Amino acid sequence: MSRAQAILRDVFGYTRFRPGQAQVIEAILANRHVLAVMPTGAGKSLCFQIPALVRGGLTVVVSPLVALMQDQVAALQLCGVAAEAINSAKSRAKNVATWRRVVAGQTRLLYMAPERLMTEPMLAALAKLPLSLLAIDEAHCISQWGPAFRPEYGDLCRLHDLFHHVPILALTATADAITRDDIAEHLLRGQMEQVVQGFDRPNIYLSVQVKRDWKRQLLDILAGHQGESGIIYCISRRKTEAVAQLLQQEGFHALPYHAAMDQARRQAHQNTFITDPAVIMVATIAFGMGIDKADVRFVVHTDLPGTMEAYYQEIGRAGRDGSPAEAHMLYGLGDLRIRRQFIEGEESSPERKRREHKRLDALLGYCESPSCRRIPLLAYFGEESEPCGNCDICHHPVPCLDGTDAARQVLVAIRQSGQRYGAAHVIDILSGSTTEKVYRAGHEQLSSFGIGKGRSKRQWNSLIRQMAASGLLKLDIAGYGGLMITPKGHGLHQGEGSFLYREDATPSKVPKPTPSTDGPKGKASPDEPADAPLTDAQGDLLAALKALRLHLAKQRGVPAYIIFPDRTLIDMARRCPRTKEEFAQVNGVGAIKLKDFAEPFLAAIAAATPPS
Repeated sequence: MSRAQAILRDVFGYTRFRPGQAQVIEAILANRHVLAVMPTGAGKSLCFQIPALVRGGLTVVVSPLVALMQDQVAALQLCGVAAEAINSAKSRAKNVATWRRVVAGQTRLLYMAPERLMTEPMLAALAKLPLSLLAIDEAHCISQWGPAFRPEYGDLCRLHDLFHHVPILALTATADAITRDDIAEHLLRGQMEQVVQGFDRPNIYLSVQVKRDWKRQLLDILAGHQGESGIIYCISRRKTEAVAQLLQQEGFHALPYHAAMDQARRQAHQNTFITDPAVIMVATIAFGMGIDKADVRFVVHTDLPGTMEAYYQEIGRAGRDGSPAEAHMLYGLGDLRIRRQFIEGEESSPERKRREHKRLDALLGYCESPSCRRIPLLAYFGEESEPCGNCDICHHPVPCLDGTDAARQVLVAIRQSGQRYGAAHVIDILSGSTTEKVYRAGHEQLSSFGIGKGRSKRQWNSLIRQMAASGLLKLDIAGYGGLMITPKGHGLHQGEGSFLYREDATPSKVPKPTPSTDGPKGKASPDEPADAPLTDAQGDLLAALKALRLHLAKQRGVPAYIIFPDRTLIDMARRCPRTKEEFAQVNGVGAIKLKDFAEPFLAAIAAATPPS
């Protein structure tokens, strides 16, 4: 570990390990298998990069995305580490040249996708080399019960038998207990050490709103974040472009990001987001992996995320500096229908689909929670929590009401209309609305027609949505979103049990978090204490340093954050180093970066802050 500590300082420029890192590294150096579950931004990469340099030989890193592995390789090379990648984005000649350097022992870390690694020729070739570590990033993709299972990842379970003498490190940011157990059993044969860091990010304020006028709701959220950087997630590429255009028209510096854009445009937008202040990235889930921007002050989901794991990972990109940040979600019954369709459209077993529907149910339960949001969020990952004091429900409690009679009215209307209509039509029946569709179906003759006139359509919508979240109703995918009664719903209809619901009292404007002296609002994440805000002069210097970083990144053809992450530039702005010796003390400045970048950054600092 003394050698690991020296590499942390000399190569990567850090003086101490973050929570969990030392434990993982020590286990790997002792030749033990490890499953590490660490939050987004917790520094998982160092958990295999440092052992790779300590142990020598060859470390193979499995990474799911070409762009992500290219960025990690570029970042390591800037630190003087002999890292390479073999992937489809490179020509055959370049891949062959890379392999020759690997065989010659010139490469310490080799990045590959699972599809390329698990070919018989590659496995046979690796067996002839001094393999010292196998690192599998995004390891939740291995588990057949995980929400992001990939068959090509599942094949990695053969590695334990093929390279039984080589320690395996499986890394993920999000894995519930079932997924963790599956990874441990199939990849690591149960012989491993689990390092699971806490999932709580207490500095992030959590808020969920039901969609009404989602564009207006989105603009209301952003009104509280003028001059701040954030990420807005959308369910489709088309919506991503539309939302970016809407925000541009409203005066925000908003940029789209999705997989259909050409690489040059994506790279340019990513660099702008990393470098410029107050940029909003409007993106599909294609954006965020590997991005290191400390001052993201908000994340907004304009649609229901796919799973609790995805939601947790995406909101985790906010507030990495430990300062207060916010996570907002807008969702509606239409989102639920789309997500159910996605699950049913998968080529997977009925058992897997059943589990995915259950995962979606858990996310809906979080959305419809009548009490503190952090309790169900952390419970999903196996952690207990007291009311957090830093979510919309803690700040604006919503009372629970007895909705048993109203729910039975809904069940009667659905049963009488044949369990084939969506929520809008069922509400028309309950409200006694004389629509063409109601008359065409003859539903004005039903005994349930008009029995719910005492409630508004908005109230009925809320009630039906919460009934679906509670398992009383389900959406018939094949029937284009028709509402069907579940066995639990039939039980309620027949007089069994009761139904409590939270009154849908979400105001048109988003209630802002109210700072509290006794609640955890504004509390820094325990592993990343928030520093005092930068002074005006330090803020101006930081802007100059970001401009220089972008210039150097363009010269080298790499994303801006790979030169230095935001944390390093912020530390640089605070310290204001004048000499190489002082520059070497900046967090994130290792020996090679000191050699390559001290001169231009010191010059920029001198120009921006002349000595008094």
